[in-house]
Amino acid sequence: MRQRKTLEYYVLDVFSNESYKGNPLSVVFTDGNLDLETYHNISKEFGYSETSFVYYSTAQKALNVRSFTPTGIEIDGAGHNLLGAVCGALLKGMPIFEEQNESEPFVIMKHSAIPVTVSFDPVTFYPVVQMHQKSAVIKQEIPTYKIAVALGLKIEDLDVNAFVPTVVKTEVAHTMVPIKNSQLLNSFVPDNQLLIEISKEYNFEGFYCFTIVDEGQEHIVETRFFNPIIGINEDPATGTAAGPLIGFLTQKKFTKSEKEYKILQGVKLKQASLIEVMNREEDILVGGSSIITMKGELYI
Repeated sequence: MRQRKTLEYYVLDVFSNESYKGNPLSVVFTDGNLDLETYHNISKEFGYSETSFVYYSTAQKALNVRSFTPTGIEIDGAGHNLLGAVCGALLKGMPIFEEQNESEPFVIMKHSAIPVTVSFDPVTFYPVVQMHQKSAVIKQEIPTYKIAVALGLKIEDLDVNAFVPTVVKTEVAHTMVPIKNSQLLNSFVPDNQLLIEISKEYNFEGFYCFTIVDEGQEHIVETRFFNPIIGINEDPATGTAAGPLIGFLTQKKFTKSEKEYKILQGVKLKQASLIEVMNREEDILVGGSSIITMKGELYI
């Protein structure tokens, strides 16, 4: 019988301190890069929106992360795939920052260094990771009627008085879509084929639908995210979209720089997630915590 290699994995619920909430992510610990077919097979087997593969490089003195969807697409950007990978490595006890002399720790995501800031919750002792995204760049507006039809809504259901659907990019370009209220936000069923056509026409990935909530709540907006062009019908927590949203809201003078806000996502999927965001002069912080829900071994 052929001897098969064993790899350890965790399943973490990201942007949550509670199991079976947040956005589930499988994190596979390797001793280096694997071949593409193996990445694709494992990601397909787990079936989560993304699977992250991590190893520590002594040459680079950094944690290396690569992430794939079940359909085999490799993901860029600092989202739940990176946050969960860093939290998983820290919870596993890997000394991923000890050899770094820089004042700002970093990890490597598909060849690019991404700065992170790490603290530990004083009660749970879970790591809280803030990922540093680039400042938001507003690309272009998209006609409201196109988005409304694709979402199965009326034009007046999109709150066009304050905002219009706009493509915004930090690490990845997504479209910010204003929805009039929470009831509408959690009731529509989008047409994925129409969403894909709009994504191709305007050269972006996902749709981050948001509604402004009443004052006095812990979070400032509630959101839903759809990215069918890469095989994600709906995502319960999306770091790569949360950064563009806080940048967009700040540029529109709705939120302030250097102030932390929280975004609620995943309510419709019964996987409520809280994403911490802050627009700063030089970058955008997107962060939160993760909890290990499962662990095990896989064989290749």
